[in-house]
Amino acid sequence: MAVLPLRMIGDPVLRTPAREVGVVDDSARRLIEDMLTTMDAVGGIGLAAPQVGVGLRIFTYDVAGSRGAVVDPAVETDGEPEFTPQDAAAGPAEGTNLLREGCLSVADVHGPVGRPQRARLTGLAPDGGRVDVEASGLLAVCFQHEVDHLDGRLFVDRLVGEEKRAALRTLRRTPQDADSSPDARRAPSAGGSFFAAGR
Repeated sequence: MAVLPLRMIGDPVLRTPAREVGVVDDSARRLIEDMLTTMDAVGGIGLAAPQVGVGLRIFTYDVAGSRGAVVDPAVETDGEPEFTPQDAAAGPAEGTNLLREGCLSVADVHGPVGRPQRARLTGLAPDGGRVDVEASGLLAVCFQHEVDHLDGRLFVDRLVGEEKRAALRTLRRTPQDADSSPDARRAPSAGGSFFAAGR
């Protein structure tokens, strides 16, 4: 099992929709093992294959005792919440999580993202069996964040108002190496990719 280099914002692999895997073979399982090792090494709670330079629909996660990997995932929610700059001060609407997200592939940037509070994850397990997980809270946010990665979308795309402007200013000031060692890009908090209490 290897610790893989992380790809940083600006790398085209992070903006390219990932390809379906189809059949979970030994190479997919080796990738999953390396991704779990990498996620642990950097203190993350989730890691998508494009973040290590592989354009396949695979992600790993470790949130509050729920740990695993999913191949060709799909996430169902109650829809996309409307989120305005005022929501950051007023708090989340009913049925919405509002957490300050960050990302291992976007150094030194975080901000509030409104996402549906509940999510259902389906896909394939590393052994080829079916995954079907109902999640709420931080785990639901993690699933949505990682599937965004597989669709070529980053959490900064979901920021609004002054939070988005501040993120863009930080990105202009902070060099983002397209291929970085995990030690150089260690997650900034015990919460890993997300700036939220607990794990």
